[in-house]
Amino acid sequence: MVLSCQNVGKAFHEKQIFKGCSFHIEDHEKAAIVGINGAGKTTLLRILTGELDPDEGTVVWGKDVRFGYLPQNAQAEGDQTIYEEVLEAKRDVLDLEEAIRACELQMKQEKGQALEDLMERYTQLMHRFEQADGYSCRSEVTGVLKGLGFCEEEFSKRVSTLSGGQKTRVALGRLLLTRPDLIILDEPTNHLDMSSIAWLETWLTGYKGAVLIVSHDRYFLDRIATKIIELDGGKASVFSGSYSDYAVKKEQIRSAQMHAWLNQQQEIRHQEAVIEKLRSFNREKSIRRAESREKMLQKMEVLEKPTQVRDDMRIELTPRIESGNDVLSVEGLAKAFDSRPLFTDLSFFLKRGEHVAIIGDNGTGKTTILKIINGLVDADAGEIRIGSKVQIGYYDQEHHVLHPDKTIFEEISDEYPSLSNTEIRNVLAAFLFTGEDVFKQIKMLSGGERGRVSLAKLMLSEANFLILDEPTNHLDITSKEILEDALNRYTGTVLYVSHDRYFINRTAGRILELENGALTGYAGNYDYYLEKKAQLEQSLSGQPASRSDGTEQIPGKGGLSGNASAGSAPAARGKNAAASPASESALKQDWKSQKEAQAAQRKKENALKRCEERITVLEERSAQIDAEMALPEVCTDVAKLQTLSKEKAQIEEELLAKMEEWEALSE
Repeated sequence: MVLSCQNVGKAFHEKQIFKGCSFHIEDHEKAAIVGINGAGKTTLLRILTGELDPDEGTVVWGKDVRFGYLPQNAQAEGDQTIYEEVLEAKRDVLDLEEAIRACELQMKQEKGQALEDLMERYTQLMHRFEQADGYSCRSEVTGVLKGLGFCEEEFSKRVSTLSGGQKTRVALGRLLLTRPDLIILDEPTNHLDMSSIAWLETWLTGYKGAVLIVSHDRYFLDRIATKIIELDGGKASVFSGSYSDYAVKKEQIRSAQMHAWLNQQQEIRHQEAVIEKLRSFNREKSIRRAESREKMLQKMEVLEKPTQVRDDMRIELTPRIESGNDVLSVEGLAKAFDSRPLFTDLSFFLKRGEHVAIIGDNGTGKTTILKIINGLVDADAGEIRIGSKVQIGYYDQEHHVLHPDKTIFEEISDEYPSLSNTEIRNVLAAFLFTGEDVFKQIKMLSGGERGRVSLAKLMLSEANFLILDEPTNHLDITSKEILEDALNRYTGTVLYVSHDRYFINRTAGRILELENGALTGYAGNYDYYLEKKAQLEQSLSGQPASRSDGTEQIPGKGGLSGNASAGSAPAARGKNAAASPASESALKQDWKSQKEAQAAQRKKENALKRCEERITVLEERSAQIDAEMALPEVCTDVAKLQTLSKEKAQIEEELLAKMEEWEALSE
C-alpha cells in the first residue's frame, strides 16, 4: 500500500467540503479524483500531502514512500537554464558522477593499499551509478523536455524569462524525473498542447510507480486511470476502471437511486392515502390499523433525492435567423510575427450547419486565425469572405470581450439594454450567478466564472455562426458536458479551437489540423482523425495504408478528399427491416405478456372500485339502522329491535371483511 485515506473530513467557515472520505492507493496504481468545481479535489490533495490538516480522519502513508506533488499552475523559479533546472532532478546521479570523476583523478596519485581501497570505492560508486541509470541520465532529461514541447534551441533559455505556462511545464518535467513512489498531479494538462498531452499519457501509463491525478480532461483520464475517486455532495465514492467505465456506472447508480426514490415517494403517498381512508371508516379496528401504519411510516428511512447532474447550468444556443449556405470563405491566408511566419496560403470553407475544430500544437497560430476572422488582427495576405445573413458570436479564451471594471450584471445589461432586471437575473442564474454574486466585478472573478459570463453573452447573442477559442478552459466535466449538448443541439455553424480531445470527439464533424504552417482536413471526429492521420503517415512513409472501410485514401490539396461519412460504421437497419423468426416470436410473447399484465391490473382496479362501493352501501345502511333503532316506536318493539340488531351485526361483519379486502387490494 502506498497511501490510505480514512474518514477524512474538511470544512471552511462552517461550510462542509467533504466528510467521511475514504480510499487507498496501491503500488503501481493509476487513480484519478473527479468532481465539479468546488467539490474539494485540490483541498483533498493538500491534505494528502500535508499542506492542510484534516478536521477529522487520518492519512496513512506506506513505509518509506516518497511522493512528488505538482500543484495547479506551479512554476519553476530561478535563473538557471531550462535544461539545468530539469537536470537538477537527477542530483543524486550527478553527485555520483562527480564522486566517480574524483576517484579516477585520485587513483592516478595513490599506490598500495590506499589504491586498493580507492578501487573498491570506485567499484561501489560505479555499481550505484549503473543502478540509477546514470548513463541515460542526460538523454532522459532531453526526452522529457522534448515530450513536454520544448525544442533543443530553447534548452538554454533562462527559467526567469519564460511564460507562466512554460514554467509550469519545466516544473512538471523536473517532478517526473525524480521518479517518486507516488506522483500527484493537479490539472497537469492545463498548459500542454495535444502532442505533449499524448506524450505524458504514454509516459505515465508506462511509469512503474503509482499516480494520483486531478483533471477535467476526460480523454486523458480514459487513457491513464484504472480507478476513479469521485467527490460528489461532500462524499467520496470509488469506482474501478477507466473514466468511461465510471461514467456508465455512475449513470446506472444515479438512475437506480432516482428509481428507488420515486418508488419510495409513491409508497409514502399511497400509505398516507390508506391511513386517511382507514381513519374515515371511523371503526375502532380501522383506526388501530391506521395508527399502526403511521408508526411504520415514521420509522421508514426516507431516501434523499439524488442530485441532478444537469440542473445546475442551462445553455440554449439558438440562432435568431438562418444564414446563407456559404458561411465562411478563407483563401490564401498568411500571417507572420517579427519576421517569423506562422502560416502561409491557408484556405478553407465552411457551409451552414458545419461544426469544425481547428487543432494543432501551441504557437502554430490557431487563435490568430480566429482573431483574423473576427477582425481583431490584420492578415498579411489572403481574403476572408463572410456569407449572407451571417451573424458572428465570439468566445475569447482570454475573455477580452469582457470589461474588467464592470460588474457581471452591468456586463449583460450594457450589452443587451432591452432586457429587464428580472430577465438578466434569470439568465445569470442559469449560469450559476445568484443573489449578490451578480454585482461582483469581472476582474475579481476566477477563470471558470469569467468563462460562464462569456457563455451567457454568447447565448444571448442569438448568433448563427459561433467562433470559440478554447471554450472548455476552466470548466469542470459537468459544465463541459452541458456545453457539448448545447452545441450538438445548435443548428448554426461552429468554428472552434480546442485542446480538449473528448470535447472535439463529441462535437466536431470536421477537423482542420494546423501543422508546419499548413492545414490538413479530416472529415470526422477526433477518433476518426487519429485513424486517418496514422494511415496517411504510413502512406507517406511508403507503407500501404489500409482503411477500415476498404476504400482508397487519396491525399488532396489542403486535406483528405472524401465525404464525412467515410470509414463510419454501417447504418442501423430501419424499422421496416425484416426481423428474424426468433425476434418475431419474442415480440409476440412480449406483447402477450404486456396485454395479460394490463388485463390483470384492470381486474384489480375494478375489484377495488366494487369493494369501495360496497363499503359505502354498508356504511350507509349501518347509519340507517342506527337512526331507526333510535325511533320511539322501534325502541318499544322488541322483535323489531332484534331484527335490526341481527342485520347490524351482519353488516359489521361484512364491513370488516370488506375493509380487509380493500386494504389488500389497495397495496
